[in-house]
Amino acid sequence: MQRTRLDNLVNALGLRLQNFLANPWRNIVLSLTTVFFGFFSGTAIISTAGQRSLMDVSSAASLLVVFELINRWVYQSKKPRFWTNILNIFKIGVTYSIFLQAFIVGS
Repeated sequence: MQRTRLDNLVNALGLRLQNFLANPWRNIVLSLTTVFFGFFSGTAIISTAGQRSLMDVSSAASLLVVFELINRWVYQSKKPRFWTNILNIFKIGVTYSIFLQAFIVGS
C-alpha cells in the first residue's frame, strides 16, 4: 500500500487515540461505558425481539453464534489487544442484560 497523506493521517490519528486511551483511568471509564452500552443494547435487542415475537428462536440462535464467534476471536489471540478486550466487555454487558431480562420475564 502506498504511503499517502491520508494513510499517514489515519495512522497518526490511530496512534494518538491509542496513546490517549492508554491512561488507566480513561481505560476504566471506557470499559464502564462499554458495559453500560452493552447492557442498553442487550435490553433493546431483547425488547424488540420480544415485542415482535416473530423470530424469537432465530434471533436467540444468531446472538449465540455471534457471541461464540467473539469468544473464539478474543480467546484465541495470544496477545490481548485493547479493542478485542473492549468488544469482550461489550459482550459481557449484553449477556448480563439478557440474563436480567430473563429474570424479569420469569422464564
